[in-house]
Amino acid sequence: MRAAARCPVSSLAVTGTGRCRPEGARAAWASARSGRTSLVATTTVTATVAARTRPVVRRTLRVPDGDRSKTAVARPGGPVANTHAEVQRSDLVGGEDFSGAGLSVLAARRDLLDVVGGKVLSGRYFDAADERFPTAVLGHNAAHRLGIGEIPATGPAPEVRIGRAWFTVIGVLHSVPLSSDLDNAVLTGWPAARRLLRFEGNPTVLYVKAHEEHLEDVRRVLPATVFPEQPGQVQVSRPSDALAAKRATRNTFSSLFLGLAGIALLVGGVGVANTMVISVLERRRDIGLRRALGATRGHIRVQFLTESVALSLLGALAGILLGVLAAVGYAAHQHWPVVIPPLPLAGGCLSAVLIGMAAGVYPSLRAARLPPTEALASA
Repeated sequence: MRAAARCPVSSLAVTGTGRCRPEGARAAWASARSGRTSLVATTTVTATVAARTRPVVRRTLRVPDGDRSKTAVARPGGPVANTHAEVQRSDLVGGEDFSGAGLSVLAARRDLLDVVGGKVLSGRYFDAADERFPTAVLGHNAAHRLGIGEIPATGPAPEVRIGRAWFTVIGVLHSVPLSSDLDNAVLTGWPAARRLLRFEGNPTVLYVKAHEEHLEDVRRVLPATVFPEQPGQVQVSRPSDALAAKRATRNTFSSLFLGLAGIALLVGGVGVANTMVISVLERRRDIGLRRALGATRGHIRVQFLTESVALSLLGALAGILLGVLAAVGYAAHQHWPVVIPPLPLAGGCLSAVLIGMAAGVYPSLRAARLPPTEALASA
């Protein structure tokens, strides 16, 4: 099922209750699994659904970005469902085992970690085979509460009791900043949860991947996309604290770098102006000779102004070369792809030309005002 909107997308979470028509659900699921859509960045959306509603599944969200030839896509990942089962580390202590208190047992799909940006700390996550058998993956805090640390590569793996069945723990997750609820969760495969935990297959949470810069626009259109019949039943959660902190940090660093760039331009302009003034003082004889041979004041002004611009441009090219080499070296060290947009490079050269012109105005005027006789006499 596809819903049109007016923006590219980012990571959010949607919460709500609702019911989907079976035909639309199957169509949405097929559309999302087809792989024909692409995602550029991540953000998280969560949708909470009532326990007795029909399944809410993946829906592809296309958002024009102002140019009809380009579209951005927000696609929910695998839904998560609360099975309302209890987890215990042991069945030998009866009702006094509180190790699972405060932990939720969630049925999850295999693509959950890709959507929320989660990583495995120890062991592995579900694959196509694991999700059909009684296996579990623990959130970071849940593993600590249950007394389970590193998952052994060989030998018997730890087990936990969920409901009336024993589940083998195959992995432990790192803390998930974009969805802290998963830190206190015990994840089971979706098919295994339906077979062993009397889970009806109705999702309670839906995560969405989207373009971060258009997060607010995506939040606005998601309720109607998730539950077209009653969008008011869907609540979209605010961005996570980690995402908000990331935005604040990015804005702070942007302001800092802009300030440093402004100071660098000012220092560079002063340096060029000082160099040109010294050049005028050292070349008074040349200026006087040129004036005596018929050069006008305009010729002298153009000469020194051109030298000032050329000096600034050469400095800018050298700085760009060093910056590109540093960026390429760091990206290679981090095994990142190297992407250098040409627009900032052109902007740097243009800024250097403007700074050179401004810095060369006073030296060129001072050189043009020198009388020929005085310039030759002083030399």
